Amino acid sequence: MSESYTDADLRAILERTRTIAVVGVSMNPVRPSAYVTRYLALKGYRVIPVNPGHAGATVQGETVRASLSEITEPVDMVDIFRRSEAVPPIVDEALEHVPGLRTIWMQIGVEHAGAAAEARARGVEVVMNRCPKIEYQRLFGELRMGGFNTGVISSKL
Repeated sequence: MSESYTDADLRAILERTRTIAVVGVSMNPVRPSAYVTRYLALKGYRVIPVNPGHAGATVQGETVRASLSEITEPVDMVDIFRRSEAVPPIVDEALEHVPGLRTIWMQIGVEHAGAAAEARARGVEVVMNRCPKIEYQRLFGELRMGGFNTGVISSKL
């Protein structure tokens, strides 16, 4: 399954989004979910981490929630760092419990056509198999060598 998204559409999502719930956030700083969360927070997004195994811990100044249903404040985007087969119940929970939801974003390698169709039928935009960090860097001129600026400073050889 391959979907395409226009740069204008991706830019519009990233510009209007203020709060992102990251489902599947890791406490390990070298895991993609951890550095994407850190990057998005550094760019001014409020990032609410969601992971039942780390509920109550703190990530980027926010308390980790056990589930999306614990979030009471408006969330513009739910960013999913879980395997594709885990997506449907996450999308169902987001559609039922997340106030203000406008976008479901599935990370690189994560796709689920059925869950995407359900979200779209409810008026929620869906992006699959993309990373908001990479798209932000690409669209707002922050890409570095190799296309991935993870914040690591390298010395010249």
